[in-house]
Amino acid sequence: QVQLVESGGGLVQAGESLRLSCAASGGTLSTYRMGWFRQAPGKEREFVTAISTSAGNTYYSESAKGRFTISRDNAKNTVYLKMNSQKPEETAVYYCAEDRIPYRGLTTEQTSYDYWGQGIQVTVSS
Repeated sequence: QVQLVESGGGLVQAGESLRLSCAASGGTLSTYRMGWFRQAPGKEREFVTAISTSAGNTYYSESAKGRFTISRDNAKNTVYLKMNSQKPEETAVYYCAEDRIPYRGLTTEQTSYDYWGQGIQVTVSS
């Protein structure tokens, strides 16, 4: 069974950048759509961005658009989330997730994602 493991989180100052990685073990993520979500303290988990299998298509939430970049390296079985100009309100646990349903476009719906990482903390200080 595939396991997704996030890395690269930590503490950053507001305005700084951070890159998260999501690596798959026990399987491949190269043939699946991937997404990033986050859950801030006291809030529900929300969609951040998603990427198609070939990286030809990406989709961003309004808050992520223009500052975040999702990418993937299928040869390394890894998906990335580069976050620029981070804000304190983006402090959250960030999750990567895998969408295995075939013949479907990118989706923001959490229930459409089949496998999830354990999450990684990102703290943005003001």
